[in-house]
Amino acid sequence: MNAGKLAAGGLVVTGIAAGALMYWLQVYAFYQPVAFGPGNEIRLTPIGSTIPEVIVADEVEGIDAESSPLRFRACFSTPLSQAMLSETYQIYDNPVPLNGPGWFACYRAPEIGAALEKGEALAFLSEQGIHPGVDRVVAVFPDGRAFAWHQLQPGAEGNP
Repeated sequence: MNAGKLAAGGLVVTGIAAGALMYWLQVYAFYQPVAFGPGNEIRLTPIGSTIPEVIVADEVEGIDAESSPLRFRACFSTPLSQAMLSETYQIYDNPVPLNGPGWFACYRAPEIGAALEKGEALAFLSEQGIHPGVDRVVAVFPDGRAFAWHQLQPGAEGNP
C-alpha cells in the first residue's frame, strides 16, 4: 500500500512540476525586449506603395520571441493625428490584436480590439510580409497611444 501511495504521489508531483514548467515556457521563457534603433524603427506603408516609411514614435517598448513570428508586441506614442495617418498610410482591414503575456502591461489586446471595433482606434499596415504569411499591424488611438503586433495575412494557412 505504501508503494502505491509513493508512486501516486510521485506522479502528482511530476505532473505539477511539468505543468509549472510548461506555463513558464509559454509565458516567460522565449520573450526578449526589442531594441528600436536605426533600422528597426516603427514604420507604416504609404498609400500606393509597398515600401514602409519610418514614422515618429516615442517611448517605444516592445517584446518578441524567435519561437514564433506572432509573438511580437509593441507600445508607443506618436504625435501624428489619425486624420493625417489615414490620408497618408494604408488602412489594415480586419485587424485582430493578439493577446500578449500578462506581464507586458502596456499592451492589452481586448482593449485595443474593442477600440478598433468601435472606430476609436484605427489600424494601419506597418509592414506586409514581415515574416512569410505574417503582417505587422499598428493601431493608433486619438490621444496618440499606439500598439503594434504581428498578424497572419488574410488567406494565410490557418487564417480565413
